[in-house]
Amino acid sequence: MARSDLIKPEIRSIAPYVPGKSIEEIAKKYCLSADKIIKLGSNENVLGPSPKALEAMVGHAQDINIYPSADAGELVSAISKYVGMPEDMIVGSGPGMDGLLDGLMRLLISPGSEVVISTPTFSYYELSARANGGTPVFVRRNDDFSIDVDSLKDAVTDATKMMFICSPNNPSGNSMSETELRSLVENVSCLVFVDEAYVEFADRTFVSLVNEYDNLIIGRTLSKAFGLAGLRIGYGIMPAWLKVEYMKAGTPFNVSSVALVAGSAALSDEEHLKRSQEMVREGRKYLMDYIPFTVYDSQANFVLVDVSPVKAKDVCEHLLRQGIIVRDCTSFRDAGESLIRVTIGTAEQNKKVVNGFSSF
Repeated sequence: MARSDLIKPEIRSIAPYVPGKSIEEIAKKYCLSADKIIKLGSNENVLGPSPKALEAMVGHAQDINIYPSADAGELVSAISKYVGMPEDMIVGSGPGMDGLLDGLMRLLISPGSEVVISTPTFSYYELSARANGGTPVFVRRNDDFSIDVDSLKDAVTDATKMMFICSPNNPSGNSMSETELRSLVENVSCLVFVDEAYVEFADRTFVSLVNEYDNLIIGRTLSKAFGLAGLRIGYGIMPAWLKVEYMKAGTPFNVSSVALVAGSAALSDEEHLKRSQEMVREGRKYLMDYIPFTVYDSQANFVLVDVSPVKAKDVCEHLLRQGIIVRDCTSFRDAGESLIRVTIGTAEQNKKVVNGFSSF
């Protein structure tokens, strides 16, 4: 028997995750100076983390020899204040929201289980489900990237455990409506997971609806608006009955002690959050106005650019040679070959992006 036969077939069938390119990778490949490269391919906060978060990390560094709280209680308390929901409906997670997804899949999915995914969207929903023996069922979004509510409902079977919807959606940046979400949760038997990773940049959130529906889960992260991508902090807002079960399946101590204090401090820094939001609002408008291709309206900290009739890979290659890292969306299921996702940067970075597209 080959050693590879020891690996579960569910894992062998998974296509590797495709991350955004790193500065080091591009500097080496194109013989560029790293300090001349701008990284706008992973939807990070270019302003960096909250100063309060940095101060909290330094102040607690000497305690890393001690295990953190098993249930991330300090962070859960800070999240509760931030979102206005009770602690018995909140779970902290690491690494990032991906950890929340893995915990839910471990809790819910067994061979034969199905999950419904509205595509194109974040690929980790599929990866996590497959890794746990689940079968993804894909429902393509409409041409304008709005969700197809009727088709999503029709895709649910007795085997469906979860439906995944990202709002604002990655990579398209658009949000679904409250009417659409209510129609789904009221007419399906499965759990509905709404990924609100980019909600701080949007004009709506569905957190309060968790009080009304016992099959709705909201996932969030501190990687985007709060600038803590390197600490990998996520959280979930879910019905109290589900939290009880989730805590049985979730990994204990999965949020580090440094992440607990940094995350709690970041959530309290309203000034830094407002600066980040304002930078994104101004940058979105600038890129939409001046990139010389079709740019979709966005509620996130990125915009989606359609460069058809040319291919995304050719435009991305052109930009990389200028030291501009953006995201070729070809690897997103059902995204086609002409879409590019661009993270909002500083005013100077955004100008460089516009010049790069304009010179193609």
